[in-house]
Amino acid sequence: MSETAQPNIFGVSDKAKAIGDKVEAFVRETIAPYERDPRRDHHGAATDELVAEMREKARAAGVMTPHIMDDGSHLSQVDTAYVLIRSGLSPLGPLACNTMAPDEGNMYLLGHVGNDELKRRFLDQLVSGESRSAFFMTEPADWGGAGSDPSMMKTICKRDGNHWVVNGRKTFITGAQGAKVGIVMAKSEEEGAEGACMFLVDLPDPAIRIDEVPNTIDTSMPGGHATITIENLRIPADQMLGEAGEGFKYAQVRLSPARLSHCMRWLGCCIRAQEIAVDYACRREAFKKPLIDHEGVGFMLAQNKIDLKQAELMIYWCASVLDTGNLGTTESSMAKVAVADLLMTIADNCVQVMGGTGVTDRTIVEQVFREIRAFRIYDGPTEVHKWSLAKKLKKGWKVANA
Repeated sequence: MSETAQPNIFGVSDKAKAIGDKVEAFVRETIAPYERDPRRDHHGAATDELVAEMREKARAAGVMTPHIMDDGSHLSQVDTAYVLIRSGLSPLGPLACNTMAPDEGNMYLLGHVGNDELKRRFLDQLVSGESRSAFFMTEPADWGGAGSDPSMMKTICKRDGNHWVVNGRKTFITGAQGAKVGIVMAKSEEEGAEGACMFLVDLPDPAIRIDEVPNTIDTSMPGGHATITIENLRIPADQMLGEAGEGFKYAQVRLSPARLSHCMRWLGCCIRAQEIAVDYACRREAFKKPLIDHEGVGFMLAQNKIDLKQAELMIYWCASVLDTGNLGTTESSMAKVAVADLLMTIADNCVQVMGGTGVTDRTIVEQVFREIRAFRIYDGPTEVHKWSLAKKLKKGWKVANA
């Protein structure tokens, strides 16, 4: 039985199982062969041409944006886990099926906070897979802006008649280059609207300038992770997402499930990396027997199997909490830390088992290793989540001992 063909002990619906199994077949049979396709940009990510071609095949196969139904409703988080894990069986799978960050998280946010007009104008083009999006929140450290501490946000917005004017800088904005939809966070000091605000904007816009797109260790996300200058960006007031001053609350609506979605997709990649490593270890011989028969190798792969199951259990547990209607910030922080660390060990073991081949681009194993390393930082570094959890422990202790 493969790692993706497990008994249904998590309450996954029959609908989600049918969707997920269809996605798995599509990713394995149609998308995995594209892993050798040379159409990559100078950062190593799939070009828009390649993404468009794969998405045409996803539409034809009926697996485009499979976690969002035709009526706009989303699968439950437990059901989403079943589908997104399978979309992640190739690093290209989430791109092809439109389950990739940041679009997946942005669609979730718009679906839960956006009004009908904003959904029609901005969400529909994302769900169809016709456009990509970017989420403008993180700011440069050399500017003293917001990173893991959003209260440090220095990008500001001010009212001007029936518009808001935004000025500031952003960094590590995933997918900004080539995106058609942007969600911009800025801080308001206006009386009655103090706090963070979110705005939807059409991209590109001359007031949003891409200063650089640095090369990074990961290469799975088109558009890279850009540094941005925003200068006198005028946004109609009706393009504010939700209410003024509520931006940080909306960010949590997005970030808790988005962290978990990362875990789902990268678990799929590590399942595939384990399959490749096991196949290699069973075929490659050294000292007159297959590598897997050497304890040093076989035990690493055995530990990987254990860790894959632990990661899966953590993902489904957190998904079930989110399905109760709880924002699940504590649970998503725990899942992000635990799953990222487990997957890092799994990916590292796969590279080690495969030796020289493991560090080449002959398989996806080396890419999975790089992507997981970046994942331990994105959507909050491990240390920030642990610090947040420690604060909650201290608060609970004070309450218990008051």
